Amino acid sequence: MNPRKFFAELKRRHVYKVAVAYAIVGWLLIQVATQAFPFLEIPNWAIRLVIMLIALGFPIALVLAWAFELTPEGLKRTESADELPKKSSRNRVWLYVVMIAGAISVSLFFLGRYTASNKQSGPAEVATKSIAVLPFENLSEEKANAYFADGIQDEILTKLAGIGDLKVISRSSTAKYKSKPEDLKTVARELGVATVLEGSVQKAGDKVRVNVQLLDARIDTHLWAKSYDRDLQDVFAVESEVAQEIADTLRAKLSPSQSDALAAAPTRDPEAYDLFLKGEYEEHQAESVLNAEPFDRAEMFYRQALARDWNFALAYARLAYSELYRHWFISNLTSAGLAEVKSNIEGALAIAPASPDAHLALALFYYWGYRDYDAGLRELDRAIELQPSSCLSRQYRAAIYRRRGEWQRSLAEFDRAAELDPRDSQIPTEIGSTYMALRRWSDAEHVLTRALALDPHNALATRFLARTYINSTGDIRRARRACEGLPADSKLNVNPSGWGIIAVMVDDQVYLDVFEKHFADALTAWDTAPTNTPEARLRQLEARVGIQVLAGQSPADRSECEQTRALLEARLAERPEDRISLTALAWVCVCLGRNADALRVARQAADLLPIEKDALAGPNFLAALAEVEARTGRAEEAVKILRKLITAPAGQVVSIARLKIDPVWDPIRNDPGFQKLLSEPEPETVYK
Repeated sequence: MNPRKFFAELKRRHVYKVAVAYAIVGWLLIQVATQAFPFLEIPNWAIRLVIMLIALGFPIALVLAWAFELTPEGLKRTESADELPKKSSRNRVWLYVVMIAGAISVSLFFLGRYTASNKQSGPAEVATKSIAVLPFENLSEEKANAYFADGIQDEILTKLAGIGDLKVISRSSTAKYKSKPEDLKTVARELGVATVLEGSVQKAGDKVRVNVQLLDARIDTHLWAKSYDRDLQDVFAVESEVAQEIADTLRAKLSPSQSDALAAAPTRDPEAYDLFLKGEYEEHQAESVLNAEPFDRAEMFYRQALARDWNFALAYARLAYSELYRHWFISNLTSAGLAEVKSNIEGALAIAPASPDAHLALALFYYWGYRDYDAGLRELDRAIELQPSSCLSRQYRAAIYRRRGEWQRSLAEFDRAAELDPRDSQIPTEIGSTYMALRRWSDAEHVLTRALALDPHNALATRFLARTYINSTGDIRRARRACEGLPADSKLNVNPSGWGIIAVMVDDQVYLDVFEKHFADALTAWDTAPTNTPEARLRQLEARVGIQVLAGQSPADRSECEQTRALLEARLAERPEDRISLTALAWVCVCLGRNADALRVARQAADLLPIEKDALAGPNFLAALAEVEARTGRAEEAVKILRKLITAPAGQVVSIARLKIDPVWDPIRNDPGFQKLLSEPEPETVYK
């Protein structure tokens, strides 16, 4: 047939119209499938089947369009349809089909785009290869064996976190749930996973029974369930077998190194392992309450485990991690102490070069020990390579980016960490503090409120939220309401590490009385605080000195100031670069009328950690220097620093609203330069 006649025949038989109509209707069906099937919890393979059938049907539709034609009298062979009278409706049928199908398709298209655009504020799309390991139930007659059930769960989770093809939710999120929750679908949706592992552990003497079951949480059905009865020395094999079974069920791809890590046992000594698990239990408690005693117990158990097995690399790594955590949040290690930590990490890496825990500990040694950010990031990159679902490594990477002033990069990394730990309030707390530094007040309020929704007892989130209200609008009443849920003695549980301004030395919550110049109430709050440890007694003395200086009072006798000075100088003799103690000493010098010493010590603290070295904490010590300068008659120098800070990401310590109400600035309040600063609008913070 002549090509021109062939194409004319295609047009006469309405094959073109059928092709267009089929394409639009097919697209309509695909849109319905992709939008509706996930909502109805229909598996993804059904969507793929619909697309395949539509594609296969296209040539069939064209063949039928050639042979048949739709007429007002019904479906007729084309030869018969040609003999029928021509009616305009016959030509309009296809037009109506195309118009209606097109309208529906376009509507579904834009609905889909709208839904996709809003996924950022809702839960992330659930990956099929994703799992949460819920807390294992302790079925042992001795309830003190709870540490053992926790340890088995944690080690299985850790092994799974090393599989790059899996998304594994962090322990701190799964710990919020029961061992066997009633509403599994809700749990899975909140955690953003498709599968959940439940389990129980029963330990009696040297025998262990571990029961586990893997469930598809989307449809609440069992994928498999197994029971393991083993001797205590074989418990490592159980952890490996369970992890391997999960990987096989979810069809996760493993590299050779990941397979080796899955099968590896941390030690061959069951008693050393038992001691290690006790150390892990105490370490988790210590991080939760930030108290020295559980850190002491954790260290004891780790060292006892190492005394039984000197090749226990994981125990070396976790001991180092625990000591560094205590160094950063409780009390600083000496140079000799840091050297011992480094030795333990090197011991772990000599035994197990591919240990993610050892690389994480080494990263924190560089970061928390010496603020060597580049070396810390290299080790964190290696830790994440070895353990892709390590939420902690991503959090610390975000923290280092923030210290380097890479704010956007830090926020992005915190968001990735939150995907692996969606129910832990600490990550939104860190994000909130970052927004506060950037003076993004509404964002800070939103995310800190979310942190408190996850954990109403999060003291740090509460304090940051109260500070956001103060620094954004100077709303003291609203800040008080935010603090209503805090226990009266919570000041003893929040360590001021990294913060240098007097408000933190006095305590943020108590400082609300200082804002309103209720100095007697502020002193009373500290008079009733327990002082059962040297650290607590020093903390009380520092706060009392600060409150009395701001009130314009001299202590009834100078003995309290002299006592505080002696304690701080003794501490600084051991730790000469302790910036918190240096700043506190500056205020003691103000109290004693030694202004030149106060300025020297405050400047020393600021010089030890400039903004260029630490974009987050640096502004705090620079602001602390400005506070001391304001109190020692150096108004011009104080205002110069404040002008620098007001244009920097330092919203956590300096804002126009805060300057207007903070009594620390009363000595320079009538200074023309300070008044001019208050009259100007707060400039927009520029950050990268």
